[in-house]
Amino acid sequence: MGCAGSSQAKAEGKRDSNLGTYYIIVSTTLMMPVLPMTGGVKQVKKPRSWKHPQPITISQLFQLREEFWDTAPHYGGRKEIWDALRAAAEADPKLSQVIVESAGIILQNPDMTVCFDERGARYELPTYVLSEPKNLIRDS
Repeated sequence: MGCAGSSQAKAEGKRDSNLGTYYIIVSTTLMMPVLPMTGGVKQVKKPRSWKHPQPITISQLFQLREEFWDTAPHYGGRKEIWDALRAAAEADPKLSQVIVESAGIILQNPDMTVCFDERGARYELPTYVLSEPKNLIRDS
């Protein structure tokens, strides 16, 4: 498989109206997002406030996060990208931006809930690994 611009690769463009993203379909199984030509990289932002279905403690939140990060690499993608995503999720937005850019991660959403690596693999992060809920109970 060549790059999308090579003469051997047969790629066609497709716009996903739900996501507002333009994709190049390289094969029947690979869709690569195309960054807009307006400077390129989206700036990392904290996700919007959210509420867990039931109030949870900080220790329960940390347990949910650990379970996610322990199992995430088993659902596909590269381990080094998952490690970079974890580091970015746990950092402040400025450091997150540096981590994302240096790892070659493409953000579909500025809140990091949907990302791609340079090979087109999709990574989805739940909001609970990116921020705390409004109804968090602080342990004493």
